[in-house]
Amino acid sequence: MRPTRLARFAGGAVALLTLSAGCSMLPAMPAPVPTSVVPTDLPQPSATSSGNLSPDGFDAAQRMAVRIRNIGCGSLSTGSGFALDDHTLVTNRHVVEDSATLELSTYDGRDLAAAAASSANLADLAIVRTDDALPAAPELAPADPAVGDPVTVVGYPLGRALTVTTGQVLGSQTDPLNENLGEVLVTDAPVEHGSSGSAMLDGEGRVVGVVYAKDSEGHSFVVPVSTLRAMLDDEAAFTPLAPCTG
Repeated sequence: MRPTRLARFAGGAVALLTLSAGCSMLPAMPAPVPTSVVPTDLPQPSATSSGNLSPDGFDAAQRMAVRIRNIGCGSLSTGSGFALDDHTLVTNRHVVEDSATLELSTYDGRDLAAAAASSANLADLAIVRTDDALPAAPELAPADPAVGDPVTVVGYPLGRALTVTTGQVLGSQTDPLNENLGEVLVTDAPVEHGSSGSAMLDGEGRVVGVVYAKDSEGHSFVVPVSTLRAMLDDEAAFTPLAPCTG
């Protein structure tokens, strides 16, 4: 069986794992962390496609998507997130951990102040509280999507403009990065570095999962909405993150 490389991709902070039974070879070191990202005061081009969303659903998706810049102690990376309510957004744990400062911005270039962040111990999920109000929050779907269902991913690959990509659910498998989590979804919706934390939406614009990784075959891996709901309902599921000090 050919080894599969799986990457968690928050900007330049990329972790690679070789997933192959009995294979002990370590992957190559990731590329150097970038020293700059696209400033938020530059004009942000609009996404060119609404994917599988209706015009209203596309407009709502734009307004709920958030770009995240993690300024760490000697590092800088970017990721994506989406609003859960007026002052809470969802993203990945690896997008916000080891940060000194989190900088948030909306699709129209508006900067938001981050107040605090908490990470999940089980899944690659995190919650960020904001001082400023988020523009809009989507609805969480009541159930996970089925195999073959069309999906749309809305995020900020490479820390640049809001981007919409489409695909379908290919199936599910045991999470290769967090084996205690259980089943995660696999899709063919294209994602890139910086897409970590992007919402995956169904045709009605409801969140059906959170993107957290991709492999060398172009498959994206997604924490399903059922897992997200269960963790949001568990007060002990998230632990406050302290800023890095190094």
